[in-house]
Amino acid sequence: MELTGKVALVLGAIKGIGKGIGLALARQGVKVALNYFDWEDALAGMQAEFADTGQEHLIVRTNLLEVEKIPDLIRQVVDRFGRLDILINNIERGGWPVVHGPYVPEQWGLEMATTLRAKQWVFQSALPHLQASGDAAVINLSSIAALVGRSGPAGLVFNEGYAAANRGISLLTETWARMGAPAVRVNEIMLGFVATRHAQNTRGWGLLSADQKQAIVEHTLLQRTGTIDDVVKSVLFVIRDAPFMTGAVLRLDGGYVLGGDKVGAMPPGVV
Repeated sequence: MELTGKVALVLGAIKGIGKGIGLALARQGVKVALNYFDWEDALAGMQAEFADTGQEHLIVRTNLLEVEKIPDLIRQVVDRFGRLDILINNIERGGWPVVHGPYVPEQWGLEMATTLRAKQWVFQSALPHLQASGDAAVINLSSIAALVGRSGPAGLVFNEGYAAANRGISLLTETWARMGAPAVRVNEIMLGFVATRHAQNTRGWGLLSADQKQAIVEHTLLQRTGTIDDVVKSVLFVIRDAPFMTGAVLRLDGGYVLGGDKVGAMPPGVV
């Protein structure tokens, strides 16, 4: 995809991964619409950073849990820019066991409504405009919680509701890829422990002991947590450089899912 002149909607763009993706796209010549709801104290900094890109952009405050407001968000983007080519479905709420403790119904409901349901209604409202583009891309951001759940070193970080919601995202990715083809590519980037997403600069990470943090790193084959730049590079690759990829899941976890099990020396055999 040639990015210059395209229009992207980035959810959860006020800080962290969402903001990093939005800034990278703007610097590639993409006109960006940036949705946020929480973290109002970060708004001024966000506004300044996007103004510094010199790229045309739109910042919209929408509570995506109020699904009836989602069509208006899409209308604002299309009315402003005349089209929609890229959707970055970056919205989630993760319940850390170390933060929230045992489940209460409200926490389970928030995880499902934010991590799973909001993505569905945003895609549904955006799809006609993405199809009209003729060359569009959707990226769903998800988590390896879908694969590991509340087990091993991740047991203090991922709970069942969050894991179940993220497993559901993969089903949406496959279904949407079928719905959007051939004009709309839909792929998923499944994140491991990344700064601002279950690693550094999060409340939950700060509650883990040094040994608990080290156990997560040691379980990761590349022996580190991920960075926002790691995610941005993957997003740009999927959008710009992978025109034959749709319905796929790109796992960006430094090898956490594979970690823990060592490969032993080959035995001598008996023949």
